[in-house]
Amino acid sequence: MHPHSAFDLVHILWTITFAAQLVLLVVLLGRDRLKRFPWFATSITLITLNLLLEELLTGRLPQITLVAISTTISDLTVLASLFVLLELARRGFAGVRRPVWIAWTTGLLLVAGGALAIIGSWPQSWKDYSFASLVGRLRIMQLFSQNGDMLVYLLTVELALLVVLFGNDFKAGWKTHVQKIVIGLTTVALSAVCLQTYIKTLHPTSREQYQHIVELYGKLVNADRIVYIVALIWWIACLWFNEPGTEQSKPEHDSLPE
Repeated sequence: MHPHSAFDLVHILWTITFAAQLVLLVVLLGRDRLKRFPWFATSITLITLNLLLEELLTGRLPQITLVAISTTISDLTVLASLFVLLELARRGFAGVRRPVWIAWTTGLLLVAGGALAIIGSWPQSWKDYSFASLVGRLRIMQLFSQNGDMLVYLLTVELALLVVLFGNDFKAGWKTHVQKIVIGLTTVALSAVCLQTYIKTLHPTSREQYQHIVELYGKLVNADRIVYIVALIWWIACLWFNEPGTEQSKPEHDSLPE
């Protein structure tokens, strides 16, 4: 194997990911999907921005500054991703009565929160996590980003189950944009959860095992990036076409569940 093949693969995947995200944003804007899924577009924009800044600023800024910028954008992406799920749920399950909506939301949060407590990334000691210092604040922000991402992944899988079970009874049936976005998000979520869960089970006992895990981790991360690229292509293709029965994409004005 060529000594620079892994390095080249990383940059190839970065280029494809960045280009696909730009194309997806063009589709969202050009096909009038932006009005229907503003939070989904916002999350893709934040991911694209973070990807670009890390590439452009790495080695050009002090490490602490770069970490602060990247972590801030990552935290904002987590918040935007939570609103994406709310956006999809509201569109996909419009008409659900408010008590049912509250019960479903509470149940999903309890299940996802319980799972996060088990498989989340939690420090063994909290003494280095303090608002008193810049490093401590950055560690808190990184902890929020890591576990926030995992919470989003878990909630995404739960939302997908609801869409599969009840989507046809509301507005998240087969071939709707809501369901297609959820399918892509769920694929990405399952890949990320499997990756992080598997890594937690690895406990090297020698230098050789540690080196093997490092190499394996790189391959798994690249595989996870490929899954994300596939999801991007899926979204581009699906959102380019109108939903069945509609001549053109028209903005919907949803109301809060009653």
